Amino acid sequence: MKKIACLLILLAFLQRTFAQSFVSATSAPGSFVLSDGSGTSTILVDKNDDWLVNKAAQLLQTDIEKVTGKKPVIVDNLSSSKNVVIVGSLHSVFIQKLIAAKELDVKNLQGKWEAFRLQTIDKPFAGIDKALVIVGSDKRGTAYGVLELSKQIGVSPWWWWADVPVKKKQSVFIKPGIYNFGSPSVKYRGIFINDEAPAFSGWTKEKFGGVNHLVYEKIFELLLRLKANYLWPAMWGNAFNDDDTLNSVLADKWGIVMGTSHHEPMLRAQQEWKRYGKGPWDYTKNDSTLRAFWKRGIQNMGKHESIVTVGMRGDGDMPMTQGTAIGLLEKIVADQRKIIEDVTHKPASQTPQMWALYKEVQDYYDKGMRVPDDVTLLLCDDNWGNLRKLPKLNEPKRSGGYGIYYHFDYVGGPRNYKWINTNNIARVWEQMHLAKEYGVNQVWIVNVGDLKPMEFPISFFLDYAWDTKKWNEDNLHNYYTQWASEQFGAAHAKEIGEILRKYSQYAARRKPELLDEKTYSLVDYDEWERVVKEWDELEQRAEGVNKQLSPEYKDAFFELVLHPVKAFDNLHKMYLDVALNHLKAEHNAASANDYANRVTQLYETDSLLSVAYNQIANGKWNHMMDQTHIGYTYWQQPPVNKMPTVVTFPESSLDHKTQRAQWMIDSISKILRNSIDKIAQRQNKKNASFTEENNVVSIKAIHFTKSINSSSIKWKAIPDIGKDGSGISTFPVTASTQLSSSRPHIEYDFYCINKGKANLNLYFSPTLNFHNDSTGLQYAVSIDDEKPQIFSLNKEEATPIWSKWVADNIIIKKSEHHLLKPGKHTIKYWMISPGIVLQKLVLDFGGLKPSYLGPPETKN
Repeated sequence: MKKIACLLILLAFLQRTFAQSFVSATSAPGSFVLSDGSGTSTILVDKNDDWLVNKAAQLLQTDIEKVTGKKPVIVDNLSSSKNVVIVGSLHSVFIQKLIAAKELDVKNLQGKWEAFRLQTIDKPFAGIDKALVIVGSDKRGTAYGVLELSKQIGVSPWWWWADVPVKKKQSVFIKPGIYNFGSPSVKYRGIFINDEAPAFSGWTKEKFGGVNHLVYEKIFELLLRLKANYLWPAMWGNAFNDDDTLNSVLADKWGIVMGTSHHEPMLRAQQEWKRYGKGPWDYTKNDSTLRAFWKRGIQNMGKHESIVTVGMRGDGDMPMTQGTAIGLLEKIVADQRKIIEDVTHKPASQTPQMWALYKEVQDYYDKGMRVPDDVTLLLCDDNWGNLRKLPKLNEPKRSGGYGIYYHFDYVGGPRNYKWINTNNIARVWEQMHLAKEYGVNQVWIVNVGDLKPMEFPISFFLDYAWDTKKWNEDNLHNYYTQWASEQFGAAHAKEIGEILRKYSQYAARRKPELLDEKTYSLVDYDEWERVVKEWDELEQRAEGVNKQLSPEYKDAFFELVLHPVKAFDNLHKMYLDVALNHLKAEHNAASANDYANRVTQLYETDSLLSVAYNQIANGKWNHMMDQTHIGYTYWQQPPVNKMPTVVTFPESSLDHKTQRAQWMIDSISKILRNSIDKIAQRQNKKNASFTEENNVVSIKAIHFTKSINSSSIKWKAIPDIGKDGSGISTFPVTASTQLSSSRPHIEYDFYCINKGKANLNLYFSPTLNFHNDSTGLQYAVSIDDEKPQIFSLNKEEATPIWSKWVADNIIIKKSEHHLLKPGKHTIKYWMISPGIVLQKLVLDFGGLKPSYLGPPETKN
């Protein structure tokens, strides 16, 4: 029995792993011919099936024509045909006939959410030789099945939104068999168009006449192709239901579940209150007006599939008045639910609702405010990709479950970031993996700003939400290559994937809106030079691929890969030259003017890159790169880009003798210091991987000497999650707190020439205290056999401390130690709480210099 159980588990795994690929360019015995030299298959769909099922059939017809050049015929009745693609939900008359004839078993679809199956059947009906059946448990499941076929034959979900060419094929075959796709890991998966001025708003106004149903239909199609089902619409100056009456009608037809943002209750946009509201947005003073306003929102909803936001924040995404009573907020929710019942004539629990614990609202929950069990609690990140709160593992299950509101874009402190993609999917995976493991699987929604240029992280977020078991810390590298292959084909997929992987890590180090000439050290660790060299090398790799690509891929490659790499490279070069200009000017060096001129040129190049993006694809994306990003002086964006200040002066004012003498002294000192350090290194390398250099030992966390696991807890690397490398954490992330002396730990051997006091600096990912307890996430550290010192990673989350954590994308914790003698020693890092990611260890004997990334590894 045990062997049979193991075989069944293995079989299930293999089905999940390999059942995803069913398209082939070559025929094999039993293959279904979708298209070949003799023509294409007919598409059969029940005209009385749902509108979306029929629309999916039309999309498939168009997609097959794009790929093969041959347009299939769509029919709604049985007639003789060699090969037929049957598209239908469980309500389809043709699907019902197949079930009745025992040709199709749909037990694994009945009662399921958005599941689907593809299956080849010989002679399904009289006069038909072979069929490919695409059947879904519901209308979205059917559409996902159709669009999964489209993707596998060569139509990227981003074919329109990023100009990705279809992969042309003369023949397309479907491997014989049954391909099951179960229900998604997360029930509602979607995006939030937000902070959309000036880019998205300018683009939609020019191309569509505004944010109307014409652009929303493009978004609806994209969401379905990405297997998403949920949308918060654009809300800066826009009102989805009020601006265009077709918006909500078409959303429902396309199967997109609509909601409104965390501060727009009862499906009414903030703009609608500005247009029609009377009196203050204050329930203590204007309750009857607000109830009438909200009632209209539920009336507008009708039978359209929606998630109703309940609760109330201050007007304009602001907190409620100070000292707002929890009792008042609970009454507001109760009154809103009464409105829902009055309008729908059903119990409120039958209308999906959510309460967003965004910013100060979470404080209300922590102080005891509660909503009915069927209301989804939408937990939130800190607007910078770090989850603020997760459910307790031992909490009773809620019928409404939990959701996450996440951010790829943000307007607010410590600074806006809305220009370009800065999201490292390794960090996205790590945080959303936490969410899933802690039971958050009802709603995942992410703020994507203007949608472009967030294509890559959007794909990952929604792919992971669809199947959280598919991607993990061991195979995350494969995602970059897979995504690159889907967009650009297999020939360059590995190299493009590597470029995307390095870009994701480099771009996440610091938001470009926060970047300036002081970010990296110009003097110590060659930090500025190292960072710019990395970006330069990445740009060269991207340009190398660009030269090899076929012309039809050029636009897509520029949008998805080349532009962001070039833009970041250029920006870093500009700020490095600003730093060099300032340094040279301090020494009256003649080259100060040269660097000032280079800054001017690079600033102009930044503008030219934006223009090139706006003009790509014959101007299709004009305005999408209008966002300002240079010249910030506080959290809010500048109205226009402003070149950094540089110093220039007349040539006659330069003191060349002083300049030459000073630089000669600096150069000689540096040479002597390096020589002494190298001599010390040669003398002190004794059976340790890491050696003290310049009174510092620096070690990347993944380069441990030994890891001590337990039977249930393992140390594992998370690739590329760190600012300059991978990180290490313990799995599973739901493990209990470890307090015994035998708890898991990792060891790092090193050799030092100093003794006495040393400060150990540990660099962590900026994970927040998602347990919301009094201790925060904890760890312990020791050197050699000393008693481990216990520390809290994130007990203090006051705004100034948090602002530094997220701006620098790191938490650095310091401990003091005393080494009795020089020689070999061992740092021991002990797990107490799961969910902590360690990136780097730096032991300081007094030589640590200020820097953004910390010193490079002092490795033998």
